[in-house]
Amino acid sequence: MPLYKRKTFTLLGPPQNLDTHELVFQVRFTKEIFRDYQEYLKRLNLYRQRVWTCKVTGKSNLTYEEALVSERRAAEKVQQLPKELTSPVLRMIQYSTLNLNELVNKIYVKLQEDLFEGSELQGRKGESFSACRILKILHNGDTTNYKVGWIDRDKKVTETSVVKAEDLIRKRPPLSRYVLKVFIRESTSQNAPWVLHEKLAKKHDISTEPPEELKDAGNLSKKRKRTRKDEERVKERPIRYPIDDLLVQPSADDPILFKRPPLSTDFRVPMDCVGDLLMIWDFCSSFSRLLHLLPFSLTDFESAVCHKESNLVLITEVHSAFFNLLIKDEGEYFRATQNKRRKLKITLVNWAEYLCDFLEMEDRVEFSKYVATVKRGYYGLLDTNTKLQILRELVEEALTTSAIKDELDGRIDQQQALVAMNRDARKKKEEQILGKEESEKKESEQACISDTGKENLGKPGIERMYVRRKKLRMDGGDCAVKEKHMNLSGNKDNVKGQCKEKDKEKEFEKKKQEGQNLEREIEKLSIRTSSLGKDRNYNRYWFFRHEGRLFVEGLDSKQWGYYTTKEELDALMSSLNPKGVRERALKRQLEKFFHKISMALEKRSKDIAHKILLEEAVLRRSIRVRAQPRDNPSMAFLRYVNKWKEI
Repeated sequence: MPLYKRKTFTLLGPPQNLDTHELVFQVRFTKEIFRDYQEYLKRLNLYRQRVWTCKVTGKSNLTYEEALVSERRAAEKVQQLPKELTSPVLRMIQYSTLNLNELVNKIYVKLQEDLFEGSELQGRKGESFSACRILKILHNGDTTNYKVGWIDRDKKVTETSVVKAEDLIRKRPPLSRYVLKVFIRESTSQNAPWVLHEKLAKKHDISTEPPEELKDAGNLSKKRKRTRKDEERVKERPIRYPIDDLLVQPSADDPILFKRPPLSTDFRVPMDCVGDLLMIWDFCSSFSRLLHLLPFSLTDFESAVCHKESNLVLITEVHSAFFNLLIKDEGEYFRATQNKRRKLKITLVNWAEYLCDFLEMEDRVEFSKYVATVKRGYYGLLDTNTKLQILRELVEEALTTSAIKDELDGRIDQQQALVAMNRDARKKKEEQILGKEESEKKESEQACISDTGKENLGKPGIERMYVRRKKLRMDGGDCAVKEKHMNLSGNKDNVKGQCKEKDKEKEFEKKKQEGQNLEREIEKLSIRTSSLGKDRNYNRYWFFRHEGRLFVEGLDSKQWGYYTTKEELDALMSSLNPKGVRERALKRQLEKFFHKISMALEKRSKDIAHKILLEEAVLRRSIRVRAQPRDNPSMAFLRYVNKWKEI
């Protein structure tokens, strides 16, 4: 049942003395019945407001119906939890004092490390790996063996044997973190500590008696009800910003906020496929050297995916790069190609055969219906969504290879070394500045002492003044020469001082440049592309290093848009309210990377303007000479050549 402003909401019961033939008004999704039309409209308007929260996932800013749909989908996710894992997971949840994310991570790691009875995975059978199910865990002192049943495609056990732990591999984690998070929320009635629903605990024979340490700490005691005085104190207490964005109310001291600029949404791929498109392209760009794949623009990749030509070079090279990586890993895909005695070299002619081998693998039944189309040479006729789903599967498979894991480990090590170097350089610089300040302070003190001593030397008072005047009269004509000499020496000192200042500036610029180069190297080694943050409506903002657009992902990940100009970036930043937690954090991130993002946006705008000029030139030339369609800059993806291809 959805929560109203994060509190339990009770539905209305049917009216009293309701006649079976009486005309009434009913809310479709709650089945509530009203005699009065105005009351019906009032309740319906309440359900349409974005004040509802999904009880299972915790998503807020929803209408009542959206919250219901979210709860239903979450319940479907929970049903994905394998039965053999339900009891172990529930035991780890009961009376845990960790917060939700920490508890999810703990369970996730535990499920990856440990094996449970009933788990289905891959086991070594002779020289190959086959699907099996753990029937029993055999403990023998310090060693643990597993009795497994070898299963066929219908999940039936054909034979049994005992294997060691190292002969069992799990291709993928048994559960995602999202499913675990939903399962924890659905299974518990309290979260500090986590307490299972009583019926659920009894069903799985899990103790409902809290541990002694929790009893002593009093964590399970009921919360004290607020009195009217408490509520008055809360109301009188001034609001401390930032707070949750949806709770920010307009006031006189609010900053002037501009209207948020509209998003561009002219994607060629379907809107719900944009996320997959960005993920695949970002993976290919990040691991281009390892894949031996010359980088390509997102625009070219999008155009290639939507193109209906079957043997398009860009698409062929992307698939071939993944297949070569999987074959080198000598995993399941390698064995599938070996069984069919494929040629070692993947070409424009035979790449579809390797694709069919991938689609025909046991755990990809949903793609088997496309094999016939690909075999007939009509890959280009597959819909865009299917093409991206296949590429997404290839990315997920590539992430399990040892080459990618080694690359990730290597980059992390290099990045940590550079970060340490950067930290040491900053520390050294701070020490130099402190040392310089101390030395300058000492010099100034010594200069003061020296000047004081000089003033006290010689004859005192009137006698000293008389001698000085007499000397000046005697020197007479030499005064001008001496004055000129003093001016020259003063100028020399000024020139020396200016040179020193310039040297300092050069040294500062050099160190600044070194620091920027170091930060640039650290950024190049970064692997994970994280969002910049969220706005008040939970829309996520993404910026990719190799793409001159700022992308915006909707709450449900099915709506996407982007900004392309510096003016739009300025307007966006001016529209963010720093009183809200999310928009405050997002604004800080945009300010941090403002120069980088604005430079990328301006570069893309110039490239588009240049491309338009080229297209006009091609159009004028085509009128005279009839230029080939591939000469058009918008068809650049047709001219892609993989110069990094492994020979």
